[in-house]
Amino acid sequence: MRHVTPDNLDAVEGVRAYLASLEQKSLLRFLTCGSVDDGKSTLIGRLLSDTRQIFEDQLAALEHDSRRHGTTGDEMDFALLVDGLEAEREQGITIDVAYRFFATPKRKFIVADTPGHEQYTRNMATGASTCDLAIVLVDARQGVLRQTRRHTVIASLLGIRHIVLAVNKIDLVGFDQGAFHRIVAEYRAFADRLGLRTIEAIPISARYGDNVSQRSERLGWYEGPTLIEHLETAPVDEEAAELPFRLPVQYVNRPDLDFRGFAGTIASGAVAPGDEIVVAKSGRRARVKRIVAQGGDLETAVAGQAVTLVLDREVEVSRGNVLVAPAARPQVGDRFAASVVWFDEKALRPGAAYVLRTATDQASATVDAISHRLNINDFAEEEARTLELNEVGVVTISLRSPVAFDPFAENRSTGAFILIDRITNATVGAGMIRHGVRQAENIHWQSLDVSRDARAAIKHQRPAVLWFTGLSGSGKSTIANLLEKKLHAAGRHTCVLDGDNIRHGLNRDLGFSEAARAENIRRVAEVAKLMADAGLIVIVSFISPFRAERQLARALMKSGEFVEVFVDTPFEECVRRDPKGLYAKALKGEIDNFTGVDSPYESPENPEVRLQTLGRTPEEMVEAVERWLTERDIAQDQYESGGGI
Repeated sequence: MRHVTPDNLDAVEGVRAYLASLEQKSLLRFLTCGSVDDGKSTLIGRLLSDTRQIFEDQLAALEHDSRRHGTTGDEMDFALLVDGLEAEREQGITIDVAYRFFATPKRKFIVADTPGHEQYTRNMATGASTCDLAIVLVDARQGVLRQTRRHTVIASLLGIRHIVLAVNKIDLVGFDQGAFHRIVAEYRAFADRLGLRTIEAIPISARYGDNVSQRSERLGWYEGPTLIEHLETAPVDEEAAELPFRLPVQYVNRPDLDFRGFAGTIASGAVAPGDEIVVAKSGRRARVKRIVAQGGDLETAVAGQAVTLVLDREVEVSRGNVLVAPAARPQVGDRFAASVVWFDEKALRPGAAYVLRTATDQASATVDAISHRLNINDFAEEEARTLELNEVGVVTISLRSPVAFDPFAENRSTGAFILIDRITNATVGAGMIRHGVRQAENIHWQSLDVSRDARAAIKHQRPAVLWFTGLSGSGKSTIANLLEKKLHAAGRHTCVLDGDNIRHGLNRDLGFSEAARAENIRRVAEVAKLMADAGLIVIVSFISPFRAERQLARALMKSGEFVEVFVDTPFEECVRRDPKGLYAKALKGEIDNFTGVDSPYESPENPEVRLQTLGRTPEEMVEAVERWLTERDIAQDQYESGGGI
């Protein structure tokens, strides 16, 4: 560590004074967005240069990189300051989100440079999620494009209410006033319907610096502010401090027996010692005894501060719960309507199961229905059965366990969520809660005296849901029927749910559209759960072609009860067998959406039991399932007796 001496004391004091001055300045978080090649990275590089945020070694590196990767001839290519990935430099595009800090005498800034390509829309949404303002760049030669509209819609959905329309590359149209006003008029006609508070239009040339930090003589007809002037005076929403108190609990701090605190970052509102708070999910009340923060206790804490609250009494609070103001509590529910921006190449469809994650909580989630898709060109609400990559729609989501939330329009922090694919763990969508969807007010869970364990004990067996999946003609029903005969002969209590049989009764009202097939599986999974609760061994025989639907069924069951049995028969063999003549019709085009022909089958990736049928008899495959069940029961007995597994 370098020690402070009289020789460097002035420098040290100067740094301290500079850092202290930054603490007194307001902070504006903004992003640059728009279509590809509109000059977003170049603009940020110009801002960093004009505000003297580039060190000499960085400038030298930029000169070198401009010669190697630059697109501006012999001139400095400012885009390379933020296009940090090698792939970005080689292709001349932005892929990831790049964050940069800079400051002027009046304000400090954090800017997110987001990609313009459609395939990286999820990165743009990530950058927008924490910003107060968006700079939407438009190439003066191209005008308002589809991606310009999409990014503006996403920004507005994510709570951004202040827009700067930066008409860039104005030099390439001869600084034409008419071209600028035509673009502004077209953009306003589109964006004025989004509920934005301000739209400031500024003609600029990021490459040459016109109207970025210095007023351009070549744009004498423009009388508004430069970009920096507007950013220094743009309103920063201070609404979070005025909203009701919300502290999502991130960690329960228990270093010893004498201290128990609830740590997190205050999402909105303010709190002080003596204030009454409520635990959102349980409704338990307490008062704040202390507010612990780095450096000591606080007399008050506001939105944005990371604190630990110590309460005056013991209450049950775990990670994911929320401490809230008693007079303005959030909703706690397991069903709501939400706007969703879809990021995945695999379409969103009703019945699909995901993990929903809020600021600190998460729950298994199912998309019940798609209300409509939003046409970003004219804002028409279009009927939709799916949401494709980069589309925006309104959906209804059900959760396996309730979460605390506010409508996004009222509180960005507690009204936002992401959807995560259960298999790949990839983020597939970003959502904004619109409102809760309540069930009938007079429906409550009824407490029952006989438990599921008691029902199983009287049958002397462990419940299980044996979920047979495979193509039509794979042999599922044959194996399931034979398995039940053997289990029944051994004194086991069983029931078979067969796909065709269920469609004669419970699901006779369902067709074969994607939505109907998803509902078919959902109903069967719920029935299987009830039967498992009764202590039965349930044998389910359904094609159930989609992994998400099978995962939804698994999520309903108690851990260890769901057994995925993949009846692995090649497509060609199923076509050869064709016991019902359906493949012949489907291959002639007489049956639509037939699994394996014109509708996909997603094979299980890690089934508990895999039955490869070629060269094996049904009896051999039944023995394999029985053997797996026996081994499961033995392992569970050892675990419960304390022998371990």
